[in-house]
Amino acid sequence: MKLEDVLVIVLAGGVGERLAPLTRDRAKPAVYFGGPYRIIDFVLSNCINSGLRRVFIATQYKSLSLNRHVRQGWSVVSEELGEFIEILPPQKRVGEHWYQGTADAVYQNLYSIIREEPRYVVILAGDHVYKMDYLKMLRFHAERDAAVTLAAIEVPVDEGRRFGIVAVDETDRVTGFAEKPADPPAMLGQPHLALASMGIYVFNSETLIRALDADAADPQSQHDFGRNIIPSLIADGRMYAYAFYDENKKAAKYWRDIGTLDAYFDANMDLCRVNPEFNLYDPEWPLRTYMPPAPPAKFVFGEAWRRGEAIDSLISHGCIVSGSQIVGSILCPNVRVHSFCQIETSILMPGVRVGRHARLRRAIVDRDVHIPRGAQIGYDADEDRRRHTVSEGGVVVVAPGEEPLIGPIDDEALRLEAEADRRG
Repeated sequence: MKLEDVLVIVLAGGVGERLAPLTRDRAKPAVYFGGPYRIIDFVLSNCINSGLRRVFIATQYKSLSLNRHVRQGWSVVSEELGEFIEILPPQKRVGEHWYQGTADAVYQNLYSIIREEPRYVVILAGDHVYKMDYLKMLRFHAERDAAVTLAAIEVPVDEGRRFGIVAVDETDRVTGFAEKPADPPAMLGQPHLALASMGIYVFNSETLIRALDADAADPQSQHDFGRNIIPSLIADGRMYAYAFYDENKKAAKYWRDIGTLDAYFDANMDLCRVNPEFNLYDPEWPLRTYMPPAPPAKFVFGEAWRRGEAIDSLISHGCIVSGSQIVGSILCPNVRVHSFCQIETSILMPGVRVGRHARLRRAIVDRDVHIPRGAQIGYDADEDRRRHTVSEGGVVVVAPGEEPLIGPIDDEALRLEAEADRRG
């Protein structure tokens, strides 16, 4: 198989409503994750680590920050060798509407796809976190002489209604597919597990083009890969399921669609554990991103009553923690935490400023938000809900323009502050 015969389409145009307000001003794939990374960095790192360097990124909603991030951080390919990582905004070549579904997003870009003359087209979602060598899946596809191959992962049966569920025979040929069924069928011989589609597809290009043309002509279609394209091709008999092989090197396979605030928060907090489920530190599978020019992180003041420290936390470059304690939290680049603060199990996005005596617990603070002196977030549920978005799991999201609750500062804290100012 020649790598130049492979074209990748990353679908990065979803609204991401369930992640609001984090997606109020940015596309879901552009949301920060794990400190300096954006969600889209993981699928793009998979592409580069798999040797796939011809990549289109189909964008649509609120794509400015995503476009800028790709331009700044992903100029790692050689145009002279025919490689590219390129943004594809909606071009309305086939009609006057925006993308109507995942399949329509690819259909509207058929002109760009055909011009590249690929033999194989890989379709990926830009908002999932996982590690995967797509070349292994491509080889599986070629060895089976498949027309379509979809990646699949085992999930508990009681969670199967959230996914497209695949039925296969003993040769891994797909015999059935149900999109988010109310009663998911179990795998053969494994009554507690169902086989879920990961939204990762390999198509022979002629199969993809023919299927998209037929789907576009169907006025009843929802123009979605899971609901329409995949079921329509099963009868051909040349569709196979590839069992996800995880490059994360952990006991349990890791693949996350962090589509809700609680799922996003939990996946980030896992990274703070001593032995997290997702490994950011494997030199054999580098995770790339745009690193803005910034100095190393710094922690200042060492007195027992005013110590800058971080425990079980991820602190990005450009951060300064001044006489405050950070516990089980993630600080994205260029965050500044002033003295006498307590930050627990929280995510602070780039450019956040935290004033003295602030207390944050189970909070997500959006980019460039200034937390005022004495603010208390995560301590009064009623006030938090009145002022901010609060997830079902109780995570408080502080968006730009919102005013947190200001709590009282006790006399001892004020005395210590005066002593600190006196000492300089």
